[in-house]
Amino acid sequence: MGTREVYRNNWLTIREDSIRRDDGSAGVYAVVDKPTYALVIPRDGDRFHLVEQFRYPIGLRRWEFPQGTAPGLAELDGAELAARELREETGLLAATMTEIGLLDVAPGMSSQRGRVYLATGITEGPHEREPEEQDMRSRWFGRAELEQMMRDGTITDAQTLAAWTLMLLDGR
Repeated sequence: MGTREVYRNNWLTIREDSIRRDDGSAGVYAVVDKPTYALVIPRDGDRFHLVEQFRYPIGLRRWEFPQGTAPGLAELDGAELAARELREETGLLAATMTEIGLLDVAPGMSSQRGRVYLATGITEGPHEREPEEQDMRSRWFGRAELEQMMRDGTITDAQTLAAWTLMLLDGR
């Protein structure tokens, strides 16, 4: 059938696809296309590093694991992107970056997928935040405090919660 680009910026495109349903009827499906992102779980023993920032669509500041995409809709090697996001958002460097899973963000409306990495052997340095990240804060949390934040609704980011589950299932 056909595809029409509806919107584009440096982070995403929105397209409308003309589709044919199983019953033969015509329809339109809107899709948000974004490049693959990397999410990093920075771990130092029983401490985990999170970032907090204002999330405009929900009008709230949220704690989450560092995550992001390459600028200009570029696709980068996953481990390279993970290291870049970690350094950029937190200033942390990891001696080891281990991929532990793959997430689909919202497969009913978006093509975006994310690779989850566990970062260990951490050293600290200055962050290199982009202009859009200037309100970002970051800090270490103990495991018990982090899990309590997940239980009480302080952490609600679906990717962070799913990444935590992947880490637990991985046995790390």
